[in-house]
Formats: sequence, C-alpha cells, structure tokens
Amino acid sequence: MASPFIELNVGDRVVKVTNPDKIYFPEIKATKRELVEYYVSVGEGALRALRDRPTYLKRHPDGVTSEAIYQKRVPPKHPDWLETVTVRFPSGRSADALRVTEVAAIAYCANLGTIDFHPWPTRAGDVEHPDELRIDLDPQPGTGFEQARQTAFEVHELLMELGMRGFPKTSGTRGIHIYVRIEPRWSFTEVRQAAIAFARQIERRRPDLTTTAWWKEERGEKVFIDYNQNARDRTIASAYSVRARPHAPVSTPVTWQELAEVDPRDFDIRTVPPRFAELGDVHREIDDRAFGIEPLLAWYEQDGRGDMPYPPNYPKMPGEPKRVQPSKARPGAD
Repeated sequence: MASPFIELNVGDRVVKVTNPDKIYFPEIKATKRELVEYYVSVGEGALRALRDRPTYLKRHPDGVTSEAIYQKRVPPKHPDWLETVTVRFPSGRSADALRVTEVAAIAYCANLGTIDFHPWPTRAGDVEHPDELRIDLDPQPGTGFEQARQTAFEVHELLMELGMRGFPKTSGTRGIHIYVRIEPRWSFTEVRQAAIAFARQIERRRPDLTTTAWWKEERGEKVFIDYNQNARDRTIASAYSVRARPHAPVSTPVTWQELAEVDPRDFDIRTVPPRFAELGDVHREIDDRAFGIEPLLAWYEQDGRGDMPYPPNYPKMPGEPKRVQPSKARPGAD
C-alpha cells in the first residue's frame, strides 16, 4: 500500500510530504506535517541562516524518539533542482553536501525527517574561508540559561568595544549562540584562533563565570565558550532550527533587548511562527556588514599560550598541544 501524502506549494515548487500525520514530537503531539509547515512559515529567516552554505542534516525519520541520522552527504536520489556543494573534511576526504538556495529545499529535507539543519560557516562560492565567527556559550552541569545569558552580555560588551556586531539566538536547549559576520579572508585555522582569543578575553574578565577548558573535568560549574565550533567541519544548529526534543523547541534569533528577559522555553514549533509573522526575522540585518578579525588574531599572538586541543576525531593539528585528558596524561604523552 502506498504511503499517504499531501503536497505543499513552496515558492515555485511542489513538495510532497509523506506520512504527514506521523507524530514527530510526542510531548505536544506535533506531526511531520507541522514540522514541514513550520519551516515554510519561517522560510525567509531559515533561508537567510542557510543560504548557499554547505549544510548537514540531522534526520529522525520516525520522530524524535528514533535514533538520529547525521547526514553530511545529499541523498543520491534527489530532485534535479536541489543543489549541492563539495566540502573537504579534516581527514582530507570530500563529499557533496546540501547547498540551500530556496525554501523548498528546506521543506524537502524536512520531509526526509530533518529536524535540525547544521550549516558550515562558509558559503558555496568559497568553502575554505569562513564568513561567520561563532561564539557558542554552553552551560556546564550546575549552571543553566541564566549563566549563559550573563555571559552573552559580557560577549556583547566586548564586541562593542571591538566595533563588531553580534547576533544572539537561543540554542534550543540551555545555551546561547552569537554570530558575527566576518570578511571571508581567513582560513579555518585563523578564525578558530580568533575564537580562542575572544574566549580567553571573556574568561580573563569573568573567571568566576566562564571557562575555555576543553576537558570537562577542568570546567567546573561555569559556562564553556566552545571555540572548537569554529573548526572545519564543526557545525551548530542554524537559526530557526527545530531541536530534536519531545516538546519541539526552536533555536530562535532574538534581539539584545529581548535577551535580557527571554525564556527559551517560550520558543517552539508552534509559538515561533506567529512571532515570525509579527516581527519577521529579527536578524534581518546580519548580512549588512562584515568585520575584520585582525584585533583578535593580534590578541592570539600576544597571549603567548598558543593553540588549544581539537575535537578527538581530528588528526593531530600543527601547533596543537597534547590531546589527552589531564587526569590520564603521562609525562611525554601527546
């Protein structure tokens, strides 16, 4: 028996949605159809966050209670109009990833069970030079969104001192992401070094609140500033991404004024569309200006501490310190 389906008009495309009544988010009984229609309703904002970026898909074809499929490659069978871009992994291998160019592409992938969209900080025209500095504030056990909020305003103050503009969004869980558009003139290594320098400066100002320690055993009850989100092939759920939780929370762009009082639990698959209909994309100005990172690279050199560990799946990187958990380190280990 053929699967039930509906067809949605998305721009100039017709997107087929199979099994539209399947429950994807059991806590609120939201269906697959609601997921696809959600992305269409916030399409302008979601497209701004994803446009021309190599994008990975986090798929749950049977809903959030099923195991996730992290898909870096576009499925072999896909519509002719769905575009791709070739990316190179740290291992040296390459793949054709999704290149989002229209809202219909987002809807098509949502029909495949994609709940989270994870874009690279680069554009298809130049995948080797990021145009986005990502500041990921990750509350550690014993802390929560309130500590992330305090850290975000420390970030805001430092960005203003640098003459840079950051755009905050809720992570969809307990954290906060802040994006800064940068000129695409630097390598992944250099942008990551800039992120390290920025994180160290925040840590220097608020050692009671923040940490740059890569190893969890050294972080304590603080907010971890995850500089490694700027490494090649690392991605963060995009603005307007639904997160794979039973209550369908959304990683939602906010203004700095809103961030002072916002509760991330207020943003979900059903509350964000009317907010978007009223306010539009509050990050609509994010592409208006790109900034240089020369001051951050100068801080990195002046700091003198050099590099910090990469994620464990990366090959040993030039200049990287030993990548071993401190409690398990042996003299001479690297």
